[in-house]
Amino acid sequence: MSAETIRVLIADDQMMVREGFSVLLNAMPGIEVVGEAVNGREAVQRVRELAPDVVLMDIRMPELNGIDATREIVAADSTTTRVLVLTTFDLDEYVYQALRAGASGFLLKDASARQLADGVRVVAAGEALLAPSVTRRLITEFSRLADRPQPAGTAQAQAQYGELTERETEVLVLIAQGLSNLEIAARLVVAESTIKTHVSRILVKLGLRDRTQAAVFAYEARLVTPG
Repeated sequence: MSAETIRVLIADDQMMVREGFSVLLNAMPGIEVVGEAVNGREAVQRVRELAPDVVLMDIRMPELNGIDATREIVAADSTTTRVLVLTTFDLDEYVYQALRAGASGFLLKDASARQLADGVRVVAAGEALLAPSVTRRLITEFSRLADRPQPAGTAQAQAQYGELTERETEVLVLIAQGLSNLEIAARLVVAESTIKTHVSRILVKLGLRDRTQAAVFAYEARLVTPG
């Protein structure tokens, strides 16, 4: 990512939405809209061509939906692009599926221009972003998952977190609880830089892209339960 400008691609099948977001974001300092896509398939291709820092991804699009497009984008080893999902549908399955696919954040389309710009900056910086209403639904979804039989991938996830040190596991649990690096540092009474180092090592050991994926991993591995 450029130290000065965050490059954004907007993927939405509605022209007015694309144009509206472009106007809003281009008016914000340090953000530049470098391209648009009218469906998920074009979004994947445009990411390959433009290598944006952040994709604003609609969920419901023709040819390839936003969830599948997100999965393809983050699966590419050559990309560092992060996906911020935007949708009018704040339903449980969309939240969970988008995060499982690799989205770094999730906002509803009724977010203000400031919230949208702040969301782009947060995701570009590698942080997690979930709208408050979406967070509540996500916790509910994870609560339901805790009552279900363990999926096939859970045992593998539990084996993976066994590679973490005790302190790294502690930090991972706090990430899943939604704490920032500063908050985790205060909780553990260490420097924030120490927490940043722990987070980096956690992501490398678990093969994860960012804190959002670390939080999903912690829930699926049953390291933490909602509430």
